[in-house]
Amino acid sequence: MNHRLLTVIALLLAGLWGVALGYTNLHAGSGLLDRMEASLADIRSAIVGAKTPPPVVSIVAIDDRTARAHGYPLDRATLARLANAITALKPKALAIDILLVDPGPEAGDAALTSALRQGPSVIAAAATFAQSSQRVTDAAEDTFAAIPEANQLLLPLPRFAEAAAVGIVNVATDQTGTPRFIPLISRAADRLDPAFPLRAASVALGVDPTIERDAIMLGKLRIPTDIGQRLPVTFYGRHGSIATFSAADALDGKLSADAVAGRIVVIGSTVTGGGDVFPTPFDPVMPGVEVMSTAITHLVTGDGMVRDRRMRLIDAATAIGLPIVLVSLVAWRRSAAGYVIIVLTLIVWAMLNLSAFANGYWLSAALPIAAALPPALVYGAAELWLDRGRARHYAEQSARLQRIEAPGLGEWLARDPNFLAAPVRQNAAVIFIDLSGFTGLSENVGPVAVSEMLSGFFELVDEEARAHGGAITSFMGDGAMILFGLPEPADDDAARAAACAVSLCERTRAWLQAHAGFAQKKIGFKVGAHCGPIVASRLGTGDRQQITAAGDTINVGSRLMEVAARHGVELALSAEIVRAAGPDSVLTQSGRMEGPLETALRGRASRIDAWLWRSRTL
Repeated sequence: MNHRLLTVIALLLAGLWGVALGYTNLHAGSGLLDRMEASLADIRSAIVGAKTPPPVVSIVAIDDRTARAHGYPLDRATLARLANAITALKPKALAIDILLVDPGPEAGDAALTSALRQGPSVIAAAATFAQSSQRVTDAAEDTFAAIPEANQLLLPLPRFAEAAAVGIVNVATDQTGTPRFIPLISRAADRLDPAFPLRAASVALGVDPTIERDAIMLGKLRIPTDIGQRLPVTFYGRHGSIATFSAADALDGKLSADAVAGRIVVIGSTVTGGGDVFPTPFDPVMPGVEVMSTAITHLVTGDGMVRDRRMRLIDAATAIGLPIVLVSLVAWRRSAAGYVIIVLTLIVWAMLNLSAFANGYWLSAALPIAAALPPALVYGAAELWLDRGRARHYAEQSARLQRIEAPGLGEWLARDPNFLAAPVRQNAAVIFIDLSGFTGLSENVGPVAVSEMLSGFFELVDEEARAHGGAITSFMGDGAMILFGLPEPADDDAARAAACAVSLCERTRAWLQAHAGFAQKKIGFKVGAHCGPIVASRLGTGDRQQITAAGDTINVGSRLMEVAARHGVELALSAEIVRAAGPDSVLTQSGRMEGPLETALRGRASRIDAWLWRSRTL
């Protein structure tokens, strides 16, 4: 598979992967993605840091001091006195985050009923579900269909419900127990109920909420909501960020009017061991009453996070676009600069995501990461695998080249691809070797046997050429040309060529003697060697080229094989190569030299001086 095809496939799969994740997130969400997003939301909250909440809510806490002075839980009569004390200070609304589902002493219940009637007030109810977690799904047509249905409602006593508005105090937490959303509408079999924060906000503002598909309207104030009419909750800081006062001070007449007047006052428990606490990014034990108060503040001021269908559509678009961008960048520049661009792209996206979060727009961080990283990593791994395959292919080609060319020549070509792109004239030494009588043999023994014989002959020639630093520039069946002087000429080219010629004679003779059939068929060989100026170049165009040499030196070297055959010797050398090899060369050490003989060469007008070499073993 080539790079372009792999890139096209990777881009298509990356886009489809992003579409699938974006669709899932837009309609229902994924448990794994939700867990990732919860952790990343905590990190972003910690980076953005704590902030001061608007002064619209005050908490009157039934804390440890109140419990020591008045007992815990507070009896109805004491709770009534507390409500009366707060109402006297003119709050905008009083919200009691305590479940009042069981009857108490008549006097206390009557007093609390009377206290609730003194001003705008809200009391808590709760919903229970068959399972500990509820699946929220997007419903395209029915606004309420996405809201999970409760199997039971824990409602306050009717007398209390007649005196005050009722709101559901449920929260939607993630797997760590951190409150992420407040369901603003609760649905049972035959009724819809607003959430405790929504009821408190609407009572304080004096307007009834209007429910839209992706928002709750409180008069002219539009509060965007997520799937299932859920309000995202983001905390201002540690517990106590929202102004908190002790119920003991209110009961003792020490609560300042400035702490209450014109505010929504929420009564709730913060007593140690009370159990109504939640972990948040800023605090591991955030009281439930402050969670409710945070949601009330979001609803009244509109300063909460925007996490609605528009944000999820942007998430889906990012989930499709980001992996395509990353795969394109990986395909474009797989280098240090390319990887820097990829890292910068991710940094820019992360900064934009964090900036949006800091400004109240909750764009998913988990979804783009889950959409972008797997395709980019898989594509990068596939490219790496293909690169290794290409590297193996090129290594094998290089190995083949090294087997055909002299060791130095292959390395030279790798370093300088333009070597011999233009013809070069230089001095070199050349050897020709050819088997005689082999053509007739090949007609009788068949192609398989011929291939085996030639393979053995080529291996022999190749080993000797490589051992002496020569390059086989031509191998034509039963003959070969070996060149000495590439990639650069050397002073000992002629000496190495002479030594190679002698070794070829000795080894070829032994190889022929090892095959009895060769002797019967009178198979022999002849070698010619010469040195002088040549023209080295590349022949061919495009992907198929061959290094070769031409000139009179090459023609003379080839014709010297005929001289050897005429005089019944194995090796004929020109006087030039004998002189260049030196008087103490292997020629005189391993054989007998005859000459020089003035001899004519076929196709050449002038004569040359030639030497004949005979092995001392013959």
